[in-house]
Amino acid sequence: MTDTIGSRVAALRTDPAMSLLHRSLTVYYGDAERDARMDAFYSRFVTGGDLVFDIGSHVGDHIGSFRRLGARVVAVEPQPLCIRALRAIYADDDQVTLVEAACGAVAGSVRFHVNSTNPTVSTASSDFVQAAKGAGGWEGEVWDAAIEVPVVTFDALIDRYGVPAFTKIDVEGFEDEVLAGLSRPLPALSFEFTTIARPVAYRCLDRLTALGFDGFDVALGDDKSMTFESWIPANDMAAHLLALPHQANAGDVYCVSANGVVSSTTA
Repeated sequence: MTDTIGSRVAALRTDPAMSLLHRSLTVYYGDAERDARMDAFYSRFVTGGDLVFDIGSHVGDHIGSFRRLGARVVAVEPQPLCIRALRAIYADDDQVTLVEAACGAVAGSVRFHVNSTNPTVSTASSDFVQAAKGAGGWEGEVWDAAIEVPVVTFDALIDRYGVPAFTKIDVEGFEDEVLAGLSRPLPALSFEFTTIARPVAYRCLDRLTALGFDGFDVALGDDKSMTFESWIPANDMAAHLLALPHQANAGDVYCVSANGVVSSTTA
């Protein structure tokens, strides 16, 4: 399967229609060491036969990791160009289900802000776009188009596809809206945070605490390495995120529920 995916990604890189995704396809595919680190990291959450939700799939490198671990994947992505790429990369894989939508608090539609030159930071959050203006490290980022995209709720995904063993949420400042559409506890999930939108992370922590999540850890940047290697309370995580320097930029908070059995030690 890896060879097939590699050949499909290589074909997309030469497709002029995919020119806006060439950088992402180069960064996120073809690095065997990165793939191995991702697989080892996510193996603490995911095992063969599990159901995993990938909310904000972009070009699908995390789908690849979850599939290598033997999971079934429901991938949620609103950007039409990204969906075209995902359909090409994961064609004929009946264990990958693609949902062309944003995930939010209420079903319907939302105005989606597109960054044509850097689609990985396209977002449904107008607040995120405003926070990036003038922020260090975000110079030159321009959201130059907007489209209306459908919205599906987290609960609706569960009702249709089942309860996921793990969910990855990476939606550029819209993470709190995703979690607002969840009303039941889950074993484990992660959500992205950015230092330009820390209040979003605090709202996520509040929501997850209300749902019964009680253990949190964080990995900064694209480094799949936990900071604490133990599950800390939500208030301690909030304090840690507040104390991070602006230059830390982004990372992922990992969360487990009171009934979870996930170990925070390195697999």
